[in-house]
Amino acid sequence: MPSLLAVCAVHALRPDSGSVGVTAIDKRPLDGPVRIGPLGVRADVQASRKHHGGRDKAVYAYAQEDADFWSAELGRDLPPGWFGENLRVDGLDVNAARIGEVWRIGGTVEVEVTMPRTPCATFARWVGGSAGRGWVKRFSDEGRLGAYLSVRRAGEVRAGDAIELVSSPGEAQTVLEMYRS
Repeated sequence: MPSLLAVCAVHALRPDSGSVGVTAIDKRPLDGPVRIGPLGVRADVQASRKHHGGRDKAVYAYAQEDADFWSAELGRDLPPGWFGENLRVDGLDVNAARIGEVWRIGGTVEVEVTMPRTPCATFARWVGGSAGRGWVKRFSDEGRLGAYLSVRRAGEVRAGDAIELVSSPGEAQTVLEMYRS
């Protein structure tokens, strides 16, 4: 059964050469139960609300299987939160999730898949070095994007919670199909 490996929130705002001047991509796992509400994980922030956050992008989920792929590609450990994600999940192909799909986490919280993550220059700067050059294209081409989620039912979750598929609209595009269309 799919499970939640970590719940992450911003660790520190970091200086960034983009238009906002800071980034909140540096997310790290939180201990214990964590509240998830309509606008996302408690204690999390977004530096650029124009492109992140809000009800349709309240939570960003990324799969451990995709993180493992990138860890091998980049030759370094990529712990939960490294992709700027709020939820690191295991055993769930996030990119094959259908838009409108509903997941229940820990028996209480319900989230709905709304759209794929679109990689940006801030993410490329976060990756850094030679790996950061061409990162947006490379990340996009590989199709290991992760998904944004809206929160349908608020509550608390914690690492180790089971993730259950509640419903999936069979004809809807997958996260990856939506990104590539």
